[in-house]
Amino acid sequence: EVQLEESGGGLVQAGGSLRLSCAASGFIFEDYSIAWFRQVLGKEREGVSCISSSDGPAYYTDSVKGRFTLSRDNAKNTVYLQMNSLKPEDTATYYCAADLGCVVKSGRLIDYGQEYWGKGIRVTVSS
Repeated sequence: EVQLEESGGGLVQAGGSLRLSCAASGFIFEDYSIAWFRQVLGKEREGVSCISSSDGPAYYTDSVKGRFTLSRDNAKNTVYLQMNSLKPEDTATYYCAADLGCVVKSGRLIDYGQEYWGKGIRVTVSS
């Protein structure tokens, strides 16, 4: 059974940090790119970051560049999203997703219905 399980979310004050984890099982993790998306109720899901299977440079949406860092540990089948200098506008439900590539068009990480998705985890940043 394929599983992507997010953890590490919660409530933090503005300027604080959280580290989200996405633990994978049931597929060959090292062959897959892993992306993070976030969604605010009533808005479209937004691509935040993506790291390829080759562990090359990660993609970041402009609003998180310099604050978020995405990394992967293939030995642990886990991806980590380190989020620093958090802002209230980072408040959302965060989802990790796995597929065979990071698709970026016009500077945006595309949600095209990636093959596997986690259930999401809530991040709340208070002002």
